[in-house]
Amino acid sequence: MASDKPVPCGPCKFDDFTIEAGSWCTNCEEGLCEDCENVHRKIKLLRNHKVISIEDYRKIENVTISLVCELHGENLELFCQSHDKALCKACVRSINKLCPGIVPISVASKNARQSTALSDLEKEIQGTILNVQDFTKNRESATKEIEKQELMVKNIIFETRTKINSYLDKLQEKLLLKLGSISDNCKSKNKEFLQKLESKTEMLTKLKEQILHLKQLSSDIQVFLGTHQVNKRIVSEIKSLKTEIGATKDYELKVDIHSLIENFSKKVEDFGQIKVLESCTELEFRDYKIETKVPTSGILSDMKLQLIKTFQMKRETDYVIDVRGCVILQNGNLLMTNYSKKNQLVEYKYTGEHMRDIQVSALPFFIAVIDPNRIAVTYGDTAKFLEIRNTHSFRAEKEIRLPSKGYGVSHEDGRLYVKSGNSTIQVMDLSGKQLETLKLSSDSVLNITTSRDKIFYTDYKKNIVHCCRLNGEELWQ
Repeated sequence: MASDKPVPCGPCKFDDFTIEAGSWCTNCEEGLCEDCENVHRKIKLLRNHKVISIEDYRKIENVTISLVCELHGENLELFCQSHDKALCKACVRSINKLCPGIVPISVASKNARQSTALSDLEKEIQGTILNVQDFTKNRESATKEIEKQELMVKNIIFETRTKINSYLDKLQEKLLLKLGSISDNCKSKNKEFLQKLESKTEMLTKLKEQILHLKQLSSDIQVFLGTHQVNKRIVSEIKSLKTEIGATKDYELKVDIHSLIENFSKKVEDFGQIKVLESCTELEFRDYKIETKVPTSGILSDMKLQLIKTFQMKRETDYVIDVRGCVILQNGNLLMTNYSKKNQLVEYKYTGEHMRDIQVSALPFFIAVIDPNRIAVTYGDTAKFLEIRNTHSFRAEKEIRLPSKGYGVSHEDGRLYVKSGNSTIQVMDLSGKQLETLKLSSDSVLNITTSRDKIFYTDYKKNIVHCCRLNGEELWQ
């Protein structure tokens, strides 16, 4: 983050004066006040130095770029094209055999702002940002999925507990009903015996009263006979009572809890086990950058492309594939135009695995990425229109009519650049509105591409690559 601390003027500070700088020299790497900037501009050796405002310096003050050799502490003034390395004069003196590709760093850095290395670096940074955004979305989605799974597992636990409780409640109710039935049966038998004892008590009480009355009021003969008769009855009742007492039972109610239930708290130590099944994610870091050495001005013919990867295009059914255009989708897959017999785009994984064929309106010639959600497709000799299609469903969202057949297409900053017509590139916005027509220096052009403020197109007859500005002004070939 840029600091708000005032930047002092370097020359004034050298003279022990503290004056706030209004500008910054990127070559001298120090601030300049207004007076020192004027002096700085007048000195012949310093006239070509790049002086920027302090506001602009704030934007780059945290970008650390060393202009000094780490080994010798001298300024980096040379560049070795063979070893792709910046050198100081001491480095050159220490080399036993001088490399033929050493040039002044001012020569090597000429047109550095327009270099493909800088463009590749910007694309790589942007690509890494997109990767990080994709990874962030993926992990956020994974976190939400874990939360869903946690809730699902909780519900399973609660439902299991409810089922166990319900089943135990049923078993308890069944056992309690059986307890009540057995208890009632025991109490019923005791009650029945109590009723018999009560009946005998009443009978014996009456006999006792009768004997008392017989003794007081009856004759001796009556007392004699009554005694024998009542005694005989009492003997019979005692015998009956003894029999009933012998048959009477004492009851003790106990319970034997099922061993599984009784040992539940002892043997079941866990309600369950939570398992985590780990698997590798399908996240892939998409490589946006093709590594090349830093190109230097005037030696494009010396640039060497390095082959990164090849793969064999495999299909379930074999037929000729005429690839005219290819882009890399947001998911890292390759999407190609098949300008052969079928109206299809073909999608492959970077490993060469055929994913699918995508039906389109005609024979697709060229393709360009507009943004992560849209692509533009042209149809060469078979149609005078291009289509903007969704990269998820691949349905056509918009059809844009062209003045002639459409071949190469590229997108830059909200504009479509389409090779259509005789030696012309049609420039239009995404709604299809014609903005301008650029005249080309060749009539044998099919393929084009754009990069920031440049257009590149190929002359297939002369085997030449042309570079021009976005207004059509040619820069080199």
